[in-house]
Amino acid sequence: MKLRTFGTLSQPVSEVGLGCWQFGGDFGPMSDSQALSIMAAAVEGGVNLFDTADVYGGGRSESLIGNFLATHSGSPIRVVTKYGRDGSVFPDKFTEASMRTAVDAARRRLRVDVLDCLQLHCIPIAALREGAVFDWLRSLKAEGAIREFGASVESVEEGLLCLRQTGIASLQVIFNLFRQKLVTDLFPQAQAAGVSIIVRLPLASGLLSGRYMKQTTFTEGDHRNYNRDGQCFNVGETFAGIPFETGVELADEIRAMLPQEMTIAQAALRWILDHDAVTTIIPGASSPDQVISNVAVSDLPPLSDELHRRLTEYYYSKVAQHIRGPY
Repeated sequence: MKLRTFGTLSQPVSEVGLGCWQFGGDFGPMSDSQALSIMAAAVEGGVNLFDTADVYGGGRSESLIGNFLATHSGSPIRVVTKYGRDGSVFPDKFTEASMRTAVDAARRRLRVDVLDCLQLHCIPIAALREGAVFDWLRSLKAEGAIREFGASVESVEEGLLCLRQTGIASLQVIFNLFRQKLVTDLFPQAQAAGVSIIVRLPLASGLLSGRYMKQTTFTEGDHRNYNRDGQCFNVGETFAGIPFETGVELADEIRAMLPQEMTIAQAALRWILDHDAVTTIIPGASSPDQVISNVAVSDLPPLSDELHRRLTEYYYSKVAQHIRGPY
């Protein structure tokens, strides 16, 4: 597993991390034992960064990670968690007191004294512009409650606003073969500011895994069912904002462009890691086997310049027009 620098953390992080949204049940039921086996496979594969949030399963994801950390104290795991989407504060009731309460609750669930990194969780752009949330984060860092802070954002505009803030260590963004404009519109600015990039939805909610057909269905509690058109939150968080059936067609066309020895999932993850601005990708996993497959991408050679060129041209000519939601 290759490592990359994250903020001012003394320990570099694995370029393939583990997204832990699924531990909260938003992709369907997941048992405690299943979640623990996924984390164990990740650590065995060299993963040392887990991403979660206080709202994933109402804290269940953080608690499961905390249970795992308690029995793997020798593993140098960094946990990035998030604040701001709980119904008690979202969309316009953010206060320093509520952030401090959330930090204390996250520390209890994760069983740590200090949070490695706290990120704002896709809060409205008005709150980012106003800026008080960043003052609270700086105070928490100065007091030693958090080591680093950052923001998970939904659009380039939000990302650029965050980059103006002193002390910000990370931006978490949606970036994949279906959403490429960050390469030119955000990444150069983040690199210039020394801000780490965490990539969520690297496989576009599974569309770029190559497993889906137009007839594929999802369980009632899976966000790929209930938020397919943005009924509950930003549509960009589900299938990267691409209509599902269209996404299946686009993924099939991309697959035809790849070398036979490479799966579309491998190419999609390797394509992201080929961008120097990216610090880590955080694909989720529903089984240890998926973790092993994701981790293996770190050892793959970079894609050819010609394939990168073709994939970029394909995005601008065939994909970009279908993206919905903030971008």
